[in-house]
Amino acid sequence: MGVAQTTTPLTRLAYVYDLRIFFDFLIKEVAEFHGKDLVNLDTADLGKVEVFHVELYVDFLAKGLETSTRNGEQAIMRKLSCLRAFFKYFFKKGEIETNIMPNVDLPKLRDKPIVRLDGGEVARLLGVADDGAGLTDGQKRFHEATRLRDETIVMFFLSTGVRISELVGLNAGDIDLVHGSFRVTRKGGDQVILYLPDDLKNQLELYIGGEFGAMDEDEPLFTSLQKKRISVRAVQDLVKKYARLAAPLKNVSPHKLRSTFGTNLYRATKDIYVVADVLGHRDVNTTKKHYAAITDDVRKEAARAIKILEES
Repeated sequence: MGVAQTTTPLTRLAYVYDLRIFFDFLIKEVAEFHGKDLVNLDTADLGKVEVFHVELYVDFLAKGLETSTRNGEQAIMRKLSCLRAFFKYFFKKGEIETNIMPNVDLPKLRDKPIVRLDGGEVARLLGVADDGAGLTDGQKRFHEATRLRDETIVMFFLSTGVRISELVGLNAGDIDLVHGSFRVTRKGGDQVILYLPDDLKNQLELYIGGEFGAMDEDEPLFTSLQKKRISVRAVQDLVKKYARLAAPLKNVSPHKLRSTFGTNLYRATKDIYVVADVLGHRDVNTTKKHYAAITDDVRKEAARAIKILEES
């Protein structure tokens, strides 16, 4: 309830998963909480959590003991941010006497190179999603049933730069093919209208076909084979499946497709504020951080544009 007005349902669901991992850790790994049941924890138990317990939790995440995969710096930071907001809320409400989280050191985030696809890789990615060339026999059995959906999803990322949470949250009623636009719910719950490039508009017309008028406005735009709203994990998996064939040396995710769009938009407009607005960045410094490398393009053009001696 405390974050309902500033977050989307998908964000709150992510908080639930992260908090469950933390409290499950306390019950199984910290002696003071042995014998407790997950559903019976209360605010009195929050008062028993110490800084050392959270530090143990960070080590637990870093070693990947809760899953088969170690958590990276970004994943640990997200889980700690969730805990900070959680403890801060109950401290402000007077439900706990102290808030230990400001005393927990946050991991140092190292800048990572931004992975983008070049024009040839984009063409190969769309080609593989379309014809399935290189897929295993098992994958090909499902490909014909999901081909049009998968190609549309990949094209949506590359043509609009939406976040994966924004894409899976799209409903049929969010698409306006007549005016070539769509409505997206941003992080924090704000809704904005964005516009469809012609290629994506044509692809959506093909994907939706003649069934669009009969679809309920609240019906998910992208669904699984079970006709349920497609999950974030399913979208991540399908992008990786095709990207391994199109760009085998790059670790491509939906976010990398978003970065590819942002790069192309910046190069086309040379306006970092336009890129920030379309990508939904609240702080333009976030955009600058991600696209600083390609400002060299602008610097080179500026140098070429300056002529000290006029041609005679």
